[in-house]
Amino acid sequence: MSYTPPPEVLENYARVLVDFALGGGAGVQPGEVVLVIANERAKPLYVELTRAVLRAGAHVIGDYRPDENSDYNLARDFFELASDAQLDYFPAHYRRGLVDELDHMVAVIADTDLHSLEGVPPERIMRRSASMKPWMDWRTEKENSGRFSWTLGLYGTAAMAAEAGMSEEQYWEQIVHACFLDHADPIARWRDVNAQITDYKDRLNALEIDHLHVQGDDVDLIVSLGESRQWVGGSGRNIPSFEIFTSPDWRGTEGWIYFNQPLYRYGNVVKGVRLEFQEGRVVDASAEQNEDVIREMIATENADKVGEFSLTDSRFSRITRFMAETLYDENVGGPFGNTHIALGNAYHDCFAGDPATLSESEWERLGFNNSSVHTDIVSTSDRTVTATLRDGATRVIYEGGRFNL
Repeated sequence: MSYTPPPEVLENYARVLVDFALGGGAGVQPGEVVLVIANERAKPLYVELTRAVLRAGAHVIGDYRPDENSDYNLARDFFELASDAQLDYFPAHYRRGLVDELDHMVAVIADTDLHSLEGVPPERIMRRSASMKPWMDWRTEKENSGRFSWTLGLYGTAAMAAEAGMSEEQYWEQIVHACFLDHADPIARWRDVNAQITDYKDRLNALEIDHLHVQGDDVDLIVSLGESRQWVGGSGRNIPSFEIFTSPDWRGTEGWIYFNQPLYRYGNVVKGVRLEFQEGRVVDASAEQNEDVIREMIATENADKVGEFSLTDSRFSRITRFMAETLYDENVGGPFGNTHIALGNAYHDCFAGDPATLSESEWERLGFNNSSVHTDIVSTSDRTVTATLRDGATRVIYEGGRFNL
């Protein structure tokens, strides 16, 4: 029998997601509209999320989806049966209306088959992803104007626990601990942690960094921050989130980097990814497992450029084990924290100004990447990050898994 967390844990979880994470820490307000997305296995949390939205006086639009397993796999069915026209189809009127209607979106990750698309030609997956890009662009535009927020949460499943080498109870222990769900007031605890993250973020933003040099046994990478950049973190987007990140000017990425953590993406597991950059673009990509997936992804328009650079301080994160899910693995603590980059789309809130004022051409001029892909790839190995400031001075800002600010 599958494990279900105690009701008080699920109620705390829903409160954190609805009353804290959405609205950038302010929570949902009366009269607002919230899209709640979850699969069958996450039904207990889906119910609690719906209740939390209603208690806040807001309105629910539900998106409840079937699980994928050996008997029923709609995602695989689609990619095996769809014509090119079906791969390219985008329900523009429906999605546009949904974006216009929504104030918030909360989605629950609850994978019941992490290998559901293995063997599907990666180019078909990438083609479908590209067709759905307007859905992401419209939400980003509304978010830039301060009228939309979103968050992600994780509901542990037997499949995810097994992939991570844990029982479901052990897996849920990580979730409970990471999200402060074992605290009497988890929202207050999140606000305390976010205050600490904000302090470090502000220190980074005060440095006026020109570029970073990331060094270690498995990395030698230059990342240029670019004009009008800021570091962000502690916003409530994603629960849990302990990282501090920015979206650099993609044109200033040079060198190479290896990732020691598996990437679970597009229904596949990719291991041992190594990327080499020249003049901001990936010029060589390899992987020890499912290399064709990473190569096809990079072949997608602008997915060969960096959209995010992120550091996690081991002192902030309460995640201590590999979870086989990027939401957690990109926030893992452990002895050396983690370093990760995302290939593909940049985050507009990393612009040091009002993102609603910029045109598409201005985003391009500033080197904010624009892509249908945003794929985080993580390493937990020991790295040293040295900042070169705009006045030419250098300073080590991160070493031994901790910020040095």
